Amino acid sequence: MESDHDLGFFDQRSTPLVADETEEERVRRSDFFRVALGTAAAVAVSVPLKELTALTQPTPVPSLVGRTEIQQVMNTARVFNSWDNTYGGGLVREAVAAQLTYAVDLLNARCAPEHRAALLTAVGFLGQTSAWMAFDAFAHDDARRMLRLALTCAEWAGDAHLRAEVLSRMARQAIWCKDPATGLTLAELALERVGQLTPTERANLHAVRARALADMHRVDETVRAVGQADDEFAHRSPDNDPPWMAYYDDAQHGGDTGHALFGLAVQGRFRSEARRRLETAVDGHRDAYVRSRAFARLKLASLVMATGAPDEGAAIGHSALDDAAHVRSQRADWYLRELDSLAAARATPREVADLRRRLGGLTVR
Repeated sequence: MESDHDLGFFDQRSTPLVADETEEERVRRSDFFRVALGTAAAVAVSVPLKELTALTQPTPVPSLVGRTEIQQVMNTARVFNSWDNTYGGGLVREAVAAQLTYAVDLLNARCAPEHRAALLTAVGFLGQTSAWMAFDAFAHDDARRMLRLALTCAEWAGDAHLRAEVLSRMARQAIWCKDPATGLTLAELALERVGQLTPTERANLHAVRARALADMHRVDETVRAVGQADDEFAHRSPDNDPPWMAYYDDAQHGGDTGHALFGLAVQGRFRSEARRRLETAVDGHRDAYVRSRAFARLKLASLVMATGAPDEGAAIGHSALDDAAHVRSQRADWYLRELDSLAAARATPREVADLRRRLGGLTVR
């Protein structure tokens, strides 16, 4: 009988395809790949790295948008909203802006009439989230444009809840930018549809009104607005709130109303009340809201520092810096500078001097 070899069959498992390499050949092969990879790296370095990140194939937009795509946009908004609350808006706002561009493109796709309002609400929620990250980075023009987009989506969707929240964010930005009169107008515009809003939403809007009125030095109206916010908040039922209102809890309410009373407290009125509310915010903000906790602690430290207890203010300030060190937020940096300015005007015991050294390290970021 003829063997496998005689018939032309070979055992490919045991027969090498090429002869064994010598040591010299292995060295030459290694040198070849080293040179080839080095050449590729040199070419890559010669091209600006940013060009290597450019997308030549944008994410395709589906021709038909339904529940799945709408839920994806809502989930995207929630994820970025959570990131913003934890780390600040300074790191990933470009990423969420890119997601917003894609989401807006979804509005041009076919969508069943019964899903259209939900799609607009989802895109509006993402727009508001993107705007707030831009605001936190002091990209104010970007924030204003995105808030207008979010408001347009809310109006087209007929969503009174999203409309109220977007207007409250517009009001907050206006107040921050030293335009409390516009902030007051925007908050009151949202309250025109008060019957469609939940107690939490109404409490938020009255707290924003209080902050605007305080900046306008309308003391009695500020106090009344804080009282209205408290009354509404006492009747809140979180299960009835839209998802974007999850942040407005006891801690947020304490922080907002305490912030409204801050200016009055520095002038000698409602000091204990302002402090109590800010302490509620500090104690209540969980790690998921570390930026808000940093804001509240910094404001509390500033209040205590300004009202005659620099040692205690410094101790609170050190705790605030522990939180602030973890966020990238222009607003946090502003509060740091406010505290540093107040500390500089006080007597300088060792505790205050130590605080100012730490503040100096953070405010130059």
